[in-house]
Amino acid sequence: MGEQADMGHADVTIALPTDYTDDLLVGKIRKQLSLHEFSYQIDRKSLDARNKKNIHWQIRASVLSPEIKGTLPVCPQPLSVPHQKRKEKVLVVGSGPAGFFSALVLQKAGFKATLIERGSNVGQRAGEIKKFESTSQLNPANNYAFGEGGAGAFSDGKLTSRTKNISKEKQFVMSTYIRAGAPKEIAYLLHPHLGSDNLKKILNNLRDEFLSLGGRMLFDICLQDLKIKNKRVVEAVTNKGGLEADFYIIAPGHSAYDTYRMLMRRGVKFRTKNFAIGFRVEHTQKIINQAQWGCGALPGVKAAEYRLASPADGHWPVYTFCMCPGGVIVPSASQQKTNIVNGMSLYARDGKFANAACVAGIDLNKLNKKEISPMAALDWLETLERKFYEYANGYQAPFCSVQDFIRRKTPEKGTETSYVFGLAPAPLWTLLPDSISRSIAQGLKDFNKKLKGFDTGHLIGLESKTSSPVQALSEDNRQCAGFENLYLIGEGSGYSGGIISSAVHGIKTAMRLIGGF
Repeated sequence: MGEQADMGHADVTIALPTDYTDDLLVGKIRKQLSLHEFSYQIDRKSLDARNKKNIHWQIRASVLSPEIKGTLPVCPQPLSVPHQKRKEKVLVVGSGPAGFFSALVLQKAGFKATLIERGSNVGQRAGEIKKFESTSQLNPANNYAFGEGGAGAFSDGKLTSRTKNISKEKQFVMSTYIRAGAPKEIAYLLHPHLGSDNLKKILNNLRDEFLSLGGRMLFDICLQDLKIKNKRVVEAVTNKGGLEADFYIIAPGHSAYDTYRMLMRRGVKFRTKNFAIGFRVEHTQKIINQAQWGCGALPGVKAAEYRLASPADGHWPVYTFCMCPGGVIVPSASQQKTNIVNGMSLYARDGKFANAACVAGIDLNKLNKKEISPMAALDWLETLERKFYEYANGYQAPFCSVQDFIRRKTPEKGTETSYVFGLAPAPLWTLLPDSISRSIAQGLKDFNKKLKGFDTGHLIGLESKTSSPVQALSEDNRQCAGFENLYLIGEGSGYSGGIISSAVHGIKTAMRLIGGF
């Protein structure tokens, strides 16, 4: 305590080459602040590539030293989860970030939390995915969308979020991931990611932590129905029998159409919301590196990223989303006879290709020139996903080049790709509504001007899972409108998207429930 009181604090910002060493960083701090004895912590690290002749890391560090005069910094208070012995039971459905973190917080608070998942643990799930990719036999319970960890477990594990006022919850998520084996850099990198290979280990450790707190986690159990009495859920009906609890939290993810429809039939109120559809666009990573850095590779940096947006033709805005540097395109269908793609990267991001969603943001009501009900919105999207399957007669991904899409020219042969099932040449513009295709074509023209080499890319498959097409109506206390003990959270609720925002939505819902006691 006395030693800490003798310490002073200073913040320092330093520019370092991309392949800097820790010794160089220490030397720069020592020289800039004229210190001999000190400790430091990196608070923020971002790549500055505005000048391609001087690409460097911009590092902000917090330095402590007895040679610095002044007081210590005021550290932000961490999320406080009040614990007390409770008898209330909570059933959480879905083990993605929203479901898992809500269950974890509630268990820490003293509730008796049971977490159920329609798929298997991440190890078995990985085996089923491998089997699917070798046989084309889809397991509806274990795939790129369903199973332990949710859809985010087999993506890039991106931890960026534009949601505001979530610092405590976000810090809780980051520290929990680091404790479970995530690289410590996620605490300070501007664009942190976990990598799908790391996520397998992390999910195992997260599960162990939850179980060590007394939580229950049950796999291969699918929610099929809810029994409701006097505005309260009294039982969850599953494929393995009924489960009773005092509170029910459902985190279905963006692909559980069967769960959405069941909830609608049981009186849960939804509204149709805007979402986005389009394709995955794939380039060689060297082209993206060259465009962003002016060279094919950069020492100390894994792979270049990009984010593009265009008002297009003014009808539907077009943008790129969920960019996977050095990644692969994966078949992310969760239902039989649907064909959907997504992107995935490993932690090293050292693959030959880069891919990103290239999508148009749409309003189904305006697109169809009439009010579209939430149930009809699901039907519309599912029909589109089946249309891509029928075109390819399987899991090959319909594709064409960026230039051919703009010119409306059907390709005559396939091309090299990271996609495991290969490509089927297709007039992609005919597989989406015409106004959407025209907007995407105009957006592509803009992207060709903004990113050198973008016109060499290929549009692949249907990207339809950027977010849910429906949103649940909720009360101020986050309960589903008209219910007293039912909560819908995460991407499936329509109020979040991505790992961080979904996890935070789960945490905030749990904290709201805790605050009611």
